[in-house]
Amino acid sequence: MNSENYTQMSDKQLKKYLVKNRNDKAAIQVYLNRRHQHSNPIIATLNESNFEDKILTAIRDQMSDNV
Repeated sequence: MNSENYTQMSDKQLKKYLVKNRNDKAAIQVYLNRRHQHSNPIIATLNESNFEDKILTAIRDQMSDNV
């Protein structure tokens, strides 16, 4: 299978393919690229004085985006 076919697969299809083809490096790279694109930004670190405020703000923002 070539990389063009991987990009046409849904995330679910690609995961299913990878379970059966663990040594397919091109498919793994496409999967990792997708994971990187969908990763969440770091909101706050534990040692920040306003950690709780940042977390609550992020939760509120997500909730308002989903409405």
